[in-house]
Amino acid sequence: MSCLRFASLTPRYCHLKVINLEFAQDIDDWHFVRLKEMGCTSLQELELLNLNACQKVSDKGIEAITSLCPNLQALSIYWIVGLTDLTITHIVKNCKHIVDLNLSGCKNISDKGMQLVADSYEGLKKLNITRCIKLTDDGLQEVLQKCCSLESLNLYALSRCVRVTDVGVVAIAQGCRSLQLLSLFGIVGVTDVCLEALSKCCSRSLTTLDVNGCIGIKKRSRDDLIQMFPFLRCFKVHS
Repeated sequence: MSCLRFASLTPRYCHLKVINLEFAQDIDDWHFVRLKEMGCTSLQELELLNLNACQKVSDKGIEAITSLCPNLQALSIYWIVGLTDLTITHIVKNCKHIVDLNLSGCKNISDKGMQLVADSYEGLKKLNITRCIKLTDDGLQEVLQKCCSLESLNLYALSRCVRVTDVGVVAIAQGCRSLQLLSLFGIVGVTDVCLEALSKCCSRSLTTLDVNGCIGIKKRSRDDLIQMFPFLRCFKVHS
């Protein structure tokens, strides 16, 4: 997509709500920087921006595009592996209304970035930190102590991050008492301790729980699960 074409967000697009550039291989920083330099004002009402797997976009590009979307509510930057905590700095500075944030595969975002998320988005409802391999229990705790409105949290594949343990998941339970969906797929460092904490704190809200690959959590009968989580509709365990 050429810059001029992308930049042709004339007044007829001033009410645009969604932009989906997922897997747009040719989109890079220059497109977004150019839009900013041209004084584009047509993204003021944008609510959802999907940049999944736009690998040519860096922290610089995120700074430029988010500066044009002050009312953004949902941002997905899945698998843009070059992004760092600086991207989070730009997002929280430019977009004050984020409630849905997908950081899956952003391998260089660390606890520092999570601290910024925690401090800026107390009303966050959905957070995907799949494969954020630098994240530790400390980063989780920062988010979960402050983002008390979380309804969906995805930690899939953090088995690559052995520093996430029961401590982090207990913090999830204690901090997110309205949590409806939780995926702990493949996190080998968690045990029944975290399951008991989830039962104590989130049993009235949790409907989906994925502990597939969590070898420290023992198998349970259907009756046991219903007793622990009476509203559970989907429970995935390791085979």
